Parts: sequence; C-alpha cells; structure tokens
Amino acid sequence: MTDSELVARQVTVHGRVQGVFFRDGCRRAAEENGVAGWVQNLDDGTVQAIFEGAPDAVESMVKWSQDGSRHAVVDHVDVVDADLTGLTEFRLRD
Repeated sequence: MTDSELVARQVTVHGRVQGVFFRDGCRRAAEENGVAGWVQNLDDGTVQAIFEGAPDAVESMVKWSQDGSRHAVVDHVDVVDADLTGLTEFRLRD
C-alpha cells in the first residue's frame, strides 16, 4: 500500500479511560487491525492516540476508541486528521 492510500487520525478520548487497561486494549486492537501508531495517558486524565494505516482499519480504531476497554467509560472522543509519519508498529507511550 502506498502512502497516498494511507490515512492518519489523532484521537483524544475523554472519560474514565486511565487505569482501566485502555492503552493495552488499544494496542491489541491496533495490532489486530494492522494499524501503526501510539497511545498515551495525558496529565488531564484523557488518553491520546495516533492511528496510521488503511482507511478502513483506522476507522475501526476510531470506532474502538468510542467504547474502549471493558472497564472504560468513554464520554466523548475528539478526532482530527493527522499527518502521516511512516510509523510501522503500534506502541504504548509513557
């Protein structure tokens, strides 16, 4: 797949999303969908992630973020287009 066929989205997830295995669940879902990027907890209690990959796979991750992990309570998700950075794997950021 060429870069012109890839998309990137940044999501910021609001709610009870820290301390509920949101990041680990996100990593597993991204790996299952073949999406590269990262996910991290922010100091304000939100979780932020970048998803890069095929449009359908990235959209699946955006949808996953709206529910999150089993114990998460997602209030809302902010989604914006992001620049492709050529990431090749998905990782957790501290």
